[in-house]
Amino acid sequence: MDYYFGLLQIIGIHALLGWSAYILLLTGQLSLAQVGFFAIGAYVAGILTTMFSFHILPALFIGSIIAGIFAFLVGFPALRIRGLMLVVATIAFTQFTSLFFFNVHWQKEVDGVLVGPDSTQGFREIRFFAANGWDTLDVTIFIWLFVIAVMGLLWWIDNSRAGAVLRAVGEDELAAQSVGINLTSAKVLAMTTGGIIAGLSGGLYAHSATYVDHLTFSILLATFAIAYPIIGGINNVFGTLAAVIMIQGLLVEGLRFLGDWRNLLFGLLIILVMNLKPNGILDAPLVNKIKRLTKHLLSKKHLTAQEKSHNAES
Repeated sequence: MDYYFGLLQIIGIHALLGWSAYILLLTGQLSLAQVGFFAIGAYVAGILTTMFSFHILPALFIGSIIAGIFAFLVGFPALRIRGLMLVVATIAFTQFTSLFFFNVHWQKEVDGVLVGPDSTQGFREIRFFAANGWDTLDVTIFIWLFVIAVMGLLWWIDNSRAGAVLRAVGEDELAAQSVGINLTSAKVLAMTTGGIIAGLSGGLYAHSATYVDHLTFSILLATFAIAYPIIGGINNVFGTLAAVIMIQGLLVEGLRFLGDWRNLLFGLLIILVMNLKPNGILDAPLVNKIKRLTKHLLSKKHLTAQEKSHNAES
């Protein structure tokens, strides 16, 4: 069972990472900086729990906020540009962050053991869960509580005025600006929120994996982050989760015996989705069909219950 719990942890962490890109994609911006924020959250939360004996909750909170601050700072200059220039700028930020942690050497002795980032050797002994007697099931539940909370928050944003504003910016900036929407504020808000979610994802990953290094924060991971909402569709938050389950659960883990050939299948999957379902797997027509089917089934169930009640009374 530990294997399946571990897989659920990976799916949950990657879902959070995907949602950090999802909220930015609502504004029409394609960013590869999410992995940089993921790295900041991972290292900050790891440093706090291992070197300063913080509890996991405040460590995750502080790591997420610091990642959000960096996202805010990156947002102002980066989101004034679009398209390929934005992609290049955010890749540069991710690479800078990765190289920064590659060169960080800061350790202290805790209970007779040196802990902390060790430059090229990475950051080991992030063992809050094991040190406090948490088993795999406990960690899985803990991660999924955050997954459910973030999914609920994004669903609420999607169905509120804030979501309408973000989507308006993504669909037509000129039209959005003409009705009084501040484009810079909307984009920076999306970037900051995405940075906080990515930082949370990184902190959870560092503690579940117990080890991170600069190679963890690769361009492939950044590609995954933006691929999840693109493949799943930005019509709703559930599409991103469906894409994570498909890619991490079926493609990466289910086809592990194929080795590096899975990377080709990943590329093929993106090409197929872009050609067959350009708006994502859970696009608006499919979502509407699901809603109609659900409504029909519920209505049928209600009528059946009424008939049974009527027969019982007779």
